Amino acid sequence: MKLLIVGLSGTTHLGRSFLTAAENLGLEAKLVDTTEAYQAPWLLRQVNWRLRGRYPAQLPRLSQAIVEECLNFQPHCLLVTGLGPVDALSMQKIASLGIHRFNFLTDDPFNPAHRAPWFLEALPHYDLIFSPRRANIGDLKNCGCGRVEYLPFGYDTDLFYPDPSPHHQEPPLLPFPDSTQTSPDVIFAGAADADRLPYMEALIAAGFQVALYGKYWDRYPQTKSYSLGQANITTLRSAIGAAKVALCLVRRANRDGHCMRSFEVPAIGGACMLTEDTPEHRELFGPEGESVIYFGTIAEMVNKTHWLLAHDRERQRLAASAHRLVTQGGHSYQDRLKTILTCCET
Repeated sequence: MKLLIVGLSGTTHLGRSFLTAAENLGLEAKLVDTTEAYQAPWLLRQVNWRLRGRYPAQLPRLSQAIVEECLNFQPHCLLVTGLGPVDALSMQKIASLGIHRFNFLTDDPFNPAHRAPWFLEALPHYDLIFSPRRANIGDLKNCGCGRVEYLPFGYDTDLFYPDPSPHHQEPPLLPFPDSTQTSPDVIFAGAADADRLPYMEALIAAGFQVALYGKYWDRYPQTKSYSLGQANITTLRSAIGAAKVALCLVRRANRDGHCMRSFEVPAIGGACMLTEDTPEHRELFGPEGESVIYFGTIAEMVNKTHWLLAHDRERQRLAASAHRLVTQGGHSYQDRLKTILTCCET
């Protein structure tokens, strides 16, 4: 089977992860890298983004390049990740070639931060949309998508695995304000969305040593001292492996019921997950105390963090249980790709 993937090729992007998964499955696969989709002079980028509905400057060129790759490579399946730059006309051309057309929809296209008319116009021309969020399945069907199925995120086995020596990282984790402690009580890896700030403020106010990895935490005076910047994969593995508790928050603007970290954190292991209580998280991890601890409010998050830090053995048991569940339960992107490709046969 031949598979053509459209997406970003960077280390942590799903385009690359699906390409690796395809190669591991012995498929003949290619990746069309969409890194250049929005490249243009600054003024044109602003006009395209603000006035033309987040229009990629290179959309016509990349769309045509994908059609030509389909003609040359003749794949059985086209897998587009997220808001991939393939316009409606090109999707129709690809359909005429008899190629199965799938999209793994990493973001919610109805989120105002992502809403793009050109992409919504192309969506009905896919054979099947895989959404890692149940909340937008009805909206996708209402906008003309004939077949939509829920498929959770997963993890890349080449990137997310236990650090062999998290407590001996060189250089060591950065120290925290007014403390000689170098390993965090609580770690959070993700961008500083405004609705996440109160959670971090509460943890800091409660006296926990908090490590924040991701964009923009240094913009807020409350969290600036705890911001450790954008972590690479090696740093992230080491930091999560050394932390006691890993906070797992969903992205509300995306209507997420879980997120990529829901799988990546337990795949790394080490830290016990303190997880936002959602139906999708409970479907994955089971009842509270089986593999993770849930919280619904900020106060509950703080109280349960205190409890976890006071119970080392239980914290370690939970971390080990979540690690087994994710790594032995068929949750890698190779497993997700197998699910997607079975739809080529139906």
